[in-house]
Amino acid sequence: MVAAAFIGPGTVTTATLAGAGFGTALLWALAFSIAATLVLQEMSARLGVVTGLGLGEAIRRRFSHPVLRWGAALLIVSAIGVGNAAFQTGNLLGAGLGLEAVAGGTPRIWALVIGLVAGLLLWSGRYRLVEGILVVMVAVMSIVFVVTAIMVRPSLAGIASGLFVPRLPDGALLLTVALVGTTVVPYNLFLHASAVRERFQGPGALGAARRDLTLSILVGGAVSMAIVLTAAGTIHGSDQEVASAADMARQLEPLLGPWAGGFFAVGLLAAGLTSSVTAPLAAAWATAGALGWKTDLSAPGMRGVWMVVLGTGMVLAAFGVRPVEVILFAQAANGVLLPCVAAFLLLAVNDARWMGERRNGTVGNVLGVTVTAVALALGARGILAALGFL
Repeated sequence: MVAAAFIGPGTVTTATLAGAGFGTALLWALAFSIAATLVLQEMSARLGVVTGLGLGEAIRRRFSHPVLRWGAALLIVSAIGVGNAAFQTGNLLGAGLGLEAVAGGTPRIWALVIGLVAGLLLWSGRYRLVEGILVVMVAVMSIVFVVTAIMVRPSLAGIASGLFVPRLPDGALLLTVALVGTTVVPYNLFLHASAVRERFQGPGALGAARRDLTLSILVGGAVSMAIVLTAAGTIHGSDQEVASAADMARQLEPLLGPWAGGFFAVGLLAAGLTSSVTAPLAAAWATAGALGWKTDLSAPGMRGVWMVVLGTGMVLAAFGVRPVEVILFAQAANGVLLPCVAAFLLLAVNDARWMGERRNGTVGNVLGVTVTAVALALGARGILAALGFL
């Protein structure tokens, strides 16, 4: 699930725009995001494995005073609900972009079709089989990006400069926040804490969970960087607008030639449909945990939440706004929500009542606070810039 979050339509779109618009200049933001994901997702996995609690459940139990408990629950529900509704719109439109390239039509019409399919999968409970098939499709697309990144022969000096010299070129602020938001996915912290307890039980399984998580994040991070590098090497400097799947597919032409458009479209469709299922599910798990509801997918409360998130995404997708811009906005919204979710996670993994000797140490807290502070600063600058103050 963590690896799939890296290579959804938001990642493909945002990383392509970063490479096309600014070359390798924003690689440092991806490097920070990968490190931040390792820090926060390890905490999330540790919470789930050690306590058997989801993040929403742990936060609800963390506060004994009713006002604080319900205030925290309200903030979780609001943040995840709003964030996932925006994220879901980007997922649906991303899948719609893929279908538009293959079958014609418009992304907003295809987004509604994808939304209905996702709803049927969630309602039936058989989405796991379909998700597994689609993840394989996305993995194939990821291999193509990595190979293409090698074939375009990016400048090693440019890569080093982009990785180790943080800078914000003019007009890159929103895209930088979006890169953080598409990599350190706030809803994934809730989703992972709930899902990991199904696969790894008890503190003795923590080492295996960490190895699995580290491999997934590093692979996902490599794919994200490969997308930036391929776009930097094939689109950057061409002065051509990136507004459709066909525009984004140009970066695969060095490897796939005339097949680039079709291959890219199928991968984008797969990524969008997979994310369209997991995003509402994560919102349902987070809300159910925060409010003390049953976390069974067939429970009325769970179904109600994912239906609201999915339905909101479908309605917003139907408005007909430009898909690439919506996907970028969704990733930026995730970047703004991240500090709130990270702060709650830090509270949970520092609770000695449940974590015991597995609670955060000094190093973990320093890293967690640093990640939260940087994410908060980027999010605040993004808001100020959107309001015209920067």
